[in-house]
Amino acid sequence: MPKAHANGIDIYYEVHGPARGEPLVLISGLGYDHWMWHRMLPGLAEHLRVIVFDNRGVGKTDKPPGPYTAQMLADDTAGLLAALGISRAAVLGHSMGGFVAQALVLSRPEVVSKLILASTNFGGPRHIPITQEALAVLTDMTGDPIDRLRRGIVISTAPGFAERHPELVREWLAYRVRNPLDPAAYQAQMAIGLALLSEEASFEKRLKAVQVPTLILFGEQDKVVPPGNAELLARAIPNSTVKILPDAGHFFPLEAPEAAVEAVLEFLKAG
Repeated sequence: MPKAHANGIDIYYEVHGPARGEPLVLISGLGYDHWMWHRMLPGLAEHLRVIVFDNRGVGKTDKPPGPYTAQMLADDTAGLLAALGISRAAVLGHSMGGFVAQALVLSRPEVVSKLILASTNFGGPRHIPITQEALAVLTDMTGDPIDRLRRGIVISTAPGFAERHPELVREWLAYRVRNPLDPAAYQAQMAIGLALLSEEASFEKRLKAVQVPTLILFGEQDKVVPPGNAELLARAIPNSTVKILPDAGHFFPLEAPEAAVEAVLEFLKAG
């Protein structure tokens, strides 16, 4: 079970793909470990050296008391790359992982070769918040735990996706049953996004300093982080492009892995 000691904790990681391939590190969202990338990983690893890992608070990585910050997890990521002898890598952060990726490129620009911000926002009062429909579902704690999980999957994916792919929903539910969230660690991760809600803490005005090529990647049907945030990020980041994946929601790495892999590879191979 490979672990690296970095930033005061032991971090579980996996490396896939050619040893001499261009490195790409994937940073998961709130409450998810490296499992969330398992449908994209085969396609990416055909071409790239892909590093997946468990953020502090989830999976097989340490779960020290919180609250956590985006900068803390950015330092974890930088420390992991250093421990693996990787001086520079492309970085893809999804949702909460997008906050971490923004903190990383701003604090340690020398370690980021290209940046991919997926299903995320820059925080502060000017980002487009979660839809009321999604908020109502995700904060509804009534009913059986499995039913709550199922409702969360349905609202976080494109309309009709769960009905069309019952086998993936079953796999998703089984993953959650096998890997229940630690309530304290989940709250510690949730603090990352909450700490960015003020204008002072937001990344918005700092993003003009980002110099690396940046891809902003969203699902067209995202109700958790509405895709209007893509254009806001693009206005803030100088050398950025936007790609919207049709018929996909917040969890496009699971919903539309082939399209997501194609978009990532096209971006990384360009220039």
